This record gives sequence, C-alpha cells and structure tokens, in this order.
Amino acid sequence: MKMHIDQSRTLVLILLTVLLSACVGSELNNPYAQEEGGQSVLYESFSERPKHLDPAVAYSSNEYAFIAQIYEPPYQYHYLKRPYELTPLTATGMPEIEYLNSKGEKLASTANDSDIAYTDYLLEIQPGIRYQPHPILAKDAQGEYIYHHLTGEQIDRLGSLQDLPETGSRELTAEDYVYQIKRLAHPKIQSPIAELMKNYIIGFDDFSKQVANKQKFEIKDISMTGVTALSPYKYRIRIKGKYPQFIFWLAMPFFSPMPWEADVFYEQPGLNDKNITLDWFPIGTGPYLLAENNPNRRMILQRNPLFHPETYPSEGEPGDKEKGLLADAGKQLPFIDKVVYMLEKETIPYWNKFLQGYYDASGIASDNFDQAIQFTGSGAATLTEAMKEKGIQLETAVTTSIFYLGFNMLDATVGGDSEKARKLRQAIAIAVDYEEYIAIFANGRGVAAQGLIPPGIYGHAEGKDGINPYVYDWVNGKAQRKNIEVAKRLMAEAGYQGGVDPKTRQALILYFDTTSVSIDDRPRMNWYRKQFEKLGIKLVIRGTDYNRFQQKMRDGNAQIFFWGWNADYPDPENFFFLLYGPNAKVAHGGENAGNYQNPEFDRLFEQMRNMGNGEQRYRIIQNLQELVRRDAPWVFGFHPKSFSLYHGWYKNLKPNLMANNQLKYTRIDTAERAEKRAEWNKPVYWPLLIAFVVFVLLLIPAILAYRRRIRETIQ
Repeated sequence: MKMHIDQSRTLVLILLTVLLSACVGSELNNPYAQEEGGQSVLYESFSERPKHLDPAVAYSSNEYAFIAQIYEPPYQYHYLKRPYELTPLTATGMPEIEYLNSKGEKLASTANDSDIAYTDYLLEIQPGIRYQPHPILAKDAQGEYIYHHLTGEQIDRLGSLQDLPETGSRELTAEDYVYQIKRLAHPKIQSPIAELMKNYIIGFDDFSKQVANKQKFEIKDISMTGVTALSPYKYRIRIKGKYPQFIFWLAMPFFSPMPWEADVFYEQPGLNDKNITLDWFPIGTGPYLLAENNPNRRMILQRNPLFHPETYPSEGEPGDKEKGLLADAGKQLPFIDKVVYMLEKETIPYWNKFLQGYYDASGIASDNFDQAIQFTGSGAATLTEAMKEKGIQLETAVTTSIFYLGFNMLDATVGGDSEKARKLRQAIAIAVDYEEYIAIFANGRGVAAQGLIPPGIYGHAEGKDGINPYVYDWVNGKAQRKNIEVAKRLMAEAGYQGGVDPKTRQALILYFDTTSVSIDDRPRMNWYRKQFEKLGIKLVIRGTDYNRFQQKMRDGNAQIFFWGWNADYPDPENFFFLLYGPNAKVAHGGENAGNYQNPEFDRLFEQMRNMGNGEQRYRIIQNLQELVRRDAPWVFGFHPKSFSLYHGWYKNLKPNLMANNQLKYTRIDTAERAEKRAEWNKPVYWPLLIAFVVFVLLLIPAILAYRRRIRETIQ
C-alpha cells in the first residue's frame, strides 16, 4: 500500500516540478536556437525558393535578395544619396570612357553622336579582393584542385556540397569579369539579357554562335572581340555607338565576376542530379556566403570571413544625419553576422511572429493592413496606436514602376493617330478612375500616374507642371480627375454619342484581354466593366492563359490589355523606350507592347537617350511626356507604393529602390531586441495553475477511494 501512495505523491511532485520549471523559463515560443539570442542575427522569411542563384540567369526580386549579398558587380548605388548615384564597389573608381570612330581612332568627349562608332569602358578593380572559402577553389599541397576530377563513386556518396570538407580561395581578377560576360553569351546558359547585349557589346553575337556547342568552362580561352582583360586588374568593354545607360548595367548582378573554376566543377557528370549546381551553391566576393540552402525549411547567409574592406557611407542627403543615418559613418561593413531566412507560406503565422519580435521586418498583407495602418484626414498613411506602442517603424516609398492599361495602336477602333481614336482613348483615360482602384484593390498603396516616369526618376515633374492636363485639372493645390461629363463630350466628338457605335447603333463593344481569370480576379474585372459603363461602353473580358495571351500580344490581336514595367536602372530612357517605334512588339518583337508609332516621339527619344542630365534633356523629356499624354496610347495607371514595417531595433533604415545589396548596411540592436522579445513573450501561467489545482482536486477523491479499497482488501 505504501508503494501505491508513494506513486501518487510522486506523480503530484512531477507535475509540480514541471510547472515550477516552466515558471522560471521565458519565451517558450521562441522558434530559434537559444544561443542566437544575443548574436548579431537578422531574421527574415521567404515564401518560395529562389529558382536561380547564378547571376547570369537570375532576374527576379526573390533571387536578387540572396545573390546581391553574395556577388559583386564593379559598381553599386550609393546607399543614401538621391537621386540615385552610382559609386564604385570592386572598382577603384568610375570607368574611363573613350569614344572611337569607325576606324578605331579616339574621338574627343564632345564628338557628335553620329561620329561615334564605338565606346570603350575601361574598368580597374581593387587588388586584394578574395573569393569566399569554397570547395571549388580547394587545392592540395601540389597546387592542384582537389575536387575538379571527382570519380563516379565519389559523386554517388555526395549528399550536398557540405560533404566536401576542404575549401579554398583566390584573388579576384579582371579575367573573372571577362569570363562572366562570355557566360552571358553562351546559349546553354540562356541569360535573359543575352539578346539585348547582342545589340551593344562588340562580338557578343559572334561569340555566342562560336561557342554554341562548347562546354561552359571551355569558353575561358576563347576570345570575345569587345571584352578584353588588359592586366590582372583592368579590363575593357567595347560597345556599339554611344549608349550612356550601359554603365547602369555594370551595377547589376549580370556583370558580377565568376571564377572559371565554378563551371569546371559544376559541369562534372552526376552533380546536377544531386542539385549540386551554381543555382544552389553560389560563389562570390560579397559580404555574405550561402551557408545553408534548405528551401523546405530555411536558408542562411553567413558573413564572408574574407570580405574586403568596405565602410559605411560618410555622406548622404540633407536630413540623413538628423535621422541617425550617419551614426555608423566610416565603420566596417557588414554589421550583421548571420541572416536566417525561414520558410513562411502563410501570412497569419508570419505576421504573428513579426509582432512577437521573431522577425525583424515585415511587409503588410491585405488581411493585416487595418491592424497596422491608418489614414489621416489628409490621406497620409500612419501607424496605428498598437504599432506605435511597439516602437515599430513604417517606411513607405513610391516604387520605380508603372502599371498601365494599354491600347493596341494597330487596332481599327482604339488604335491609330486619328483624332477620333485619340479622343476615344482620352475619354477612357478620364473614366478609368485609378485613384478608386488604388483605394479598393491596393489599400491605398499607390500613386496615380500622370505620365510615363515614376517619382525618383530624372525628368519626373511634381506639382502643377507634372500633371496630365488631358485627364486632370489643378484644383486647390492638387491634381483632380476631370468630371466624367468631360469624357462624355470627348466620346461625342469621337462619334460615339452616349457610347453608341454608329456602325451598329448599339453600345460600343471593346475587348479587354487578360490572364486574370481566377475567382479572386473577378472583382477587379467587374470594376473595369463599371469604369467603361460610365461612357456607355460594353467591355468584354477575354480571359486566357499566359502563353495564349503572350501570343496575342506578339500577333497584335489584343485590343486593350493591362501591363507593367519595373525600372532596370534609374534613367527615363528605361521608360520612354517602352513607346519607341522601333521597339514595337508586332513589328520588331520589342517591349513597345501597344505598338505606338509617332515619328516626333521617336525623334525626340533618339535625341534624349544619349544626353547627359541637364536643362536641355529635361525639356525634351517634358515634350515626350506631352506627346504621350495627348496621344494616350496608355491609360497611365499607377505607381505602386511599398509599405514596410521594421522593429525599432532595425537601424540604418532607408529605402533604396535600385540597390539590392542593402543588407550589409543594416545594423540590429540585439540588446533592445532581446529585451522586447522577453517583454512581449512572457509566458501566461495562470491557466496552468488553474488546471493544476483542478487536477489535484480531481485526484484527491480518486486517491481516497483507492486507499479505502486497499483497506477493505486487507481486512
């Protein structure tokens, strides 16, 4: 009997011990390892694995989030200065630019564009920069690469690149930049910018044809006419004619260096079958290396122990010092030792972890928008009181993007340069109320576009001078969309009184081609129908799959469509070329999706694109804006506005819409984070105490009954 009673007491003691041990604990919901608590670790998330980590192929934001921290092109965007300004990264300075005539003779910097047959970019890189430690560079005592000739048996035993214990490094050379440009031309790599670069880099197209049947690593010793290493630290790129925007490409990951050893290693048969490829295990000279690539759980960036000296900027815009953005001026980068990206496919758990302090930054999903953001009477976005109490910071920025409703200018009804078609397009531009669209479908996260150029791009005009006068009036110091009656008058002048097509004596029918065919897309499609109904127009939605839609666009069979563009580089040329005649999609396969043709626009564009920024270029840009506002080949939709939340311990915070390598500038106040996490995640014990008391109360009668039964048995 004593044994049974002792067992009961023991059970109670165990439960009490568990409860007491829980009471002395904290942050029982912490999803991370305890030893990371005080480290300089940044916690981020991702929703899908980046498909490509090879800088010759990668071209999406979720890929750049990783590779821009690992690879280093020769130039980067200044972190603090606006307008966006290029600055050297691995280069010793800005490139030396030389103009040449058709005979290869040097020309003066003031030479006429028509006399310039070639432009040379001479780039010099810093000595002493080294690649991250990586197995592909590991050598033995004799100086031979250890892993470049793996046997089939060795490859069969490999589960991951981490199974190769030895690593090595070497110095970055100019030849590595040359080799990467050759890779861009190799047909087997299928770089998304290969077709574009054929138009500029001398010998690019010929090289592409020459190496079509070669292995990637075999291109090392095959020369490309326009790209040459002049010394271990200097190389030259020769392009056709004059193209000032080419320098912006030199700040993109496409032009990062690549050691030839990478292709030699990854081309070994059998490695691709095990996902041991450059797309999974990159190698660069940047501040971080990819320490773990487990896309089903997490990805980890670790500080590169061989990262070359680079310091935080010492100057920025007026006001940056007052905001604390120069507090780390001159300090060695990067500040963060490790970045942990956790897989989060659902927004609710992600949002809750952010509020608990387990993610350092967060976007704002539509479901959480009202919890985080409120609008003032003037329409300005601000944080809710709950967010302010947590010390959360809100950063907003109008993106260098535009979404628009395009007209096919080859279409017999909405296209062409007749006054009838022009007034029809202008009327539609007034009727389609994108301010309403932004409020309904984007939670107010956007700015109605007044023309082609987003804010932040040279040539964008603010205020009264920057409005689209064909769609807006300037009223009480702000742009106001014209009354719908103005649009109806334009319809009548175009021959569509009350929206009636005189040919059919029925409502004018227009067709909107789209890939938005899901149930979630129906409210937007219905909204578009209602906008056209204001003018008496019947809008027919023609939904289709993406491939069919692309074919319609190539053939010129779409009538009205919705499209968007995000800047590759911060120059107005990168937007105006979307309406340049020789870029028409049907005739030339270019990015002029609406096939707009205007000789005066083309003439001004050709004059503007190669000019340096200045008063003359600015005037031409405004003339180009006037032409497209009048002709209305697009209904200029909106520029999206990014809303991001950051905890108070997230330092050196300044949105940079062109740079992708901002991570190295970020600093985390780990002490503040640890304090806030502990405060926000204190365990709530009273439910356990109540449960324990209830359990004991229920247990006592059972024990008493058990003891009575034992006594009766003994008697």
